[in-house]
Amino acid sequence: MNALLADAIAIVSKDIDEAFEALLPVPRGPRAQLYEAMRHATMNGGKRMRPLLVMAASALFDVDRRCALRVATAIECIHVYSLIHDDMPCMDDDDLRRGKPTVHKLFDEATAVLAGDSLHAIAFEVLADAATHPKAEVRCALSLELARASGPAGMAGGQMMDLVAETTQFDLLTVTDLQALKTGALISFSVEAGAMLGEAGAVECAALARYARAIGLAFQIADDLLDVEGDPALAGKALQKDAAAGKATFLSLLGIDDARAEAQALVTQAIEDLSIFGDDADLLRAIAHYTLNRDR
Repeated sequence: MNALLADAIAIVSKDIDEAFEALLPVPRGPRAQLYEAMRHATMNGGKRMRPLLVMAASALFDVDRRCALRVATAIECIHVYSLIHDDMPCMDDDDLRRGKPTVHKLFDEATAVLAGDSLHAIAFEVLADAATHPKAEVRCALSLELARASGPAGMAGGQMMDLVAETTQFDLLTVTDLQALKTGALISFSVEAGAMLGEAGAVECAALARYARAIGLAFQIADDLLDVEGDPALAGKALQKDAAAGKATFLSLLGIDDARAEAQALVTQAIEDLSIFGDDADLLRAIAHYTLNRDR
């Protein structure tokens, strides 16, 4: 990891933790456990890849950093809500997330459902607030696109496909579609949100959309590689669950060498898509390289 990326990750991680500290003060009374569960899930962990993408893309258009951080926090709310629900016994039934007990294990299943529901709601509360952008139409557009990226035409739809994959053998095209929704939709929105905040032109938006789709797929292929070759202690979660469940993945369909080559080709394409931004996109380039060279 180069110094530019390492510094950016450290700053964004600190900023996101501080944002959740401000958003989720624990109240007195019967609601306290709900807030404690949300804090457990959101703070002190995770790669913060989606917030980092928001901040890096926003910087291309000189967006007020405070506004970009609000959008980054909203997207992280959605991401974490999805992890809480995905980890539950009715979904992936995981005991460990980000090196910590999953919410339903540390608390209980009902609290986990409510914690995920609450983070989902908070995301749109943050986006709709005037502090996120002075123009109401930009706030509305951000809310609309986040809803699309996280709903049945995006992340939730991809998760449904992932459940079906346990009993149906998917081909490569279907696996690609699954991952473009389950993982790629929110990653794509994270990049595109920066352009929306900066009210970028059509050419810039199109270039960033191509970049985002490429790194979203590369990120998932890298995840599949880590699932087979990674260290559970570094990953902070159980590995090799897809193979145990008999699910088709990029690795099972392409083989390790071809999957790695495809991920590299996607990263190369993503970096080429940033050429119109010159040196200003160096952080986005570093993120693209990082998708292939991470251990968690």
